[in-house]
Amino acid sequence: MPSARTAPRRPHGLLALPAALALALAACSSGTAPGGTSSPGGDDPASATVPARTTYPLTVEDCGVEVTFDAAPERVVTIKSSTTEMLLALGLGDRIVATAFPDGPVPAALADAAADVPAVAEPMSDKVPGAEAVLDAEPDLVYAGWESNLTADGAGDRDTLARLGVATYVSPAACKAPEHMPDPLTFEHVFAEITEVGTIFDAQDAAAALVAEQRATLDGVVRDERGLTALWYSSGDDIPYVGAGIGAPQMILDAVGLENVAGDVHDTWTSYAWEEAIAADPDVLVLVDAAWNTADAKIERLESNPATAEMTAVREGRYLTIPFPATEAGVRTVDAVVDLAAQLEALDL
Repeated sequence: MPSARTAPRRPHGLLALPAALALALAACSSGTAPGGTSSPGGDDPASATVPARTTYPLTVEDCGVEVTFDAAPERVVTIKSSTTEMLLALGLGDRIVATAFPDGPVPAALADAAADVPAVAEPMSDKVPGAEAVLDAEPDLVYAGWESNLTADGAGDRDTLARLGVATYVSPAACKAPEHMPDPLTFEHVFAEITEVGTIFDAQDAAAALVAEQRATLDGVVRDERGLTALWYSSGDDIPYVGAGIGAPQMILDAVGLENVAGDVHDTWTSYAWEEAIAADPDVLVLVDAAWNTADAKIERLESNPATAEMTAVREGRYLTIPFPATEAGVRTVDAVVDLAAQLEALDL
């Protein structure tokens, strides 16, 4: 089992976001890869873009925690859909020994990759697993979508797991401490995580190809320029929980060309009074579709309430929907932009 060690703190991590992407790009021009090895051909421009192999031990800084990998992880427990889908997209499904806390089914584009991974079809837990269940899977890495997944009451705190030889990695987009939280979250952070995960697993070629593909897809989106406004409605009844100004909803809305009416709230998500939403009267409503709180249920709630029923977007049926797993930064985020842009274009405005 590859061991995990907590290294002494340094002022800057080896691959801190968004430095990871910059380092990876620099590697392409200088012949040095994020893992610290030299690309074949050295200064030869034709070969400098070939991703190099990772040199271990590899240390990364993740949400303020330095983690050292002595080898590429072979047995991974993923928590949250975003982490499972990251490994599937990088062709690393065979490393997944257990999954937990899925947010919904994998997208069609990853269905074939998931079909070969029994742990995806049968998660160990629908919620955050306990530490005992995690350790029973004998992982060398726990890859979590949220920092809150890794606590003593959850899958195990990071220090304890490290002492047991289990590395931990949290999606950097989900770091909560102000000094580590992306502010604001951008697609460069998303691409940097892909690059860093590729380096951890010595799968830089797959990561580079995925980033290039996603960049090209994102560049192909035609941004709406009509100055339309939107409210991103995630959950909540009496008090809605909406996308605020520095997280994934804001990043996606910006890419589509929609102005977030809650964008002045300096947070990733926020509680938002219905009175504020009614006063803002957004042109469209983005509704998060989750199994436990569907878009249809939200529409019924909006249309049955006399106050919200008078909102222009509700009266005109101007709804855009997005599946919950695509609302958190990861390999589905670019596709979410494409999907929402297409839905917006199809609306009769």
